[in-house]
Amino acid sequence: MTLRWDKKNNLLHRGGKVFNPSRLEWSSTPQTTKLSGSEVTPLEALRHLAKEKSLRRVPVGVIGTRTATKKQLEVARQLGAAMADHGMQLICGGKGGVMEAACEGHAAHGGLPVGILPDGEWDAANPFCAIPIATGLGVARNAVIARASVALIAVGGGMGTLSEMAMGMQFKRLVLRLDGAPEVEGAVSLGSVEEALDRVARRLLSL
Repeated sequence: MTLRWDKKNNLLHRGGKVFNPSRLEWSSTPQTTKLSGSEVTPLEALRHLAKEKSLRRVPVGVIGTRTATKKQLEVARQLGAAMADHGMQLICGGKGGVMEAACEGHAAHGGLPVGILPDGEWDAANPFCAIPIATGLGVARNAVIARASVALIAVGGGMGTLSEMAMGMQFKRLVLRLDGAPEVEGAVSLGSVEEALDRVARRLLSL
């Protein structure tokens, strides 16, 4: 079903229903509201909602290895930047490698990346983590990330990433794989950042 953005009313609608960006759900259009607008993709719709600052910033997790390759770091950086551009709230483990690169990209594009740290003090976070949350939980903090995220995007990774992905599946989250991430039954393998963002956009828009 076609998505349309009504610029006059700042509303996203489809098939006689209007999207509530705070509750992330669709509801019937009030009879007094006359809607029009141009067709948009899910990602374009998110951009509009982000511009209006009306989208509920539910966390989207970026997970991956601390010992990342140059390619994985660049993918994570691009991912973080694109998430910020589309109003997606990044949450990660707040440490180095993929996490730091994703935070760097997100912060550079105006985002406020959140880090769920295994450490007991906030200053253990990478320098781009805008909101460091010190849990003192050690690796058990992986469960917090998996539970808190509406979707998880894995870039590379080892056993820690594997555990987050598995818990994400257990919690019925959308789990996406990029660039050599561990294989977990039910996780979706994708070839690009744009594909991953499109999947997340559809989840956020309840499509």
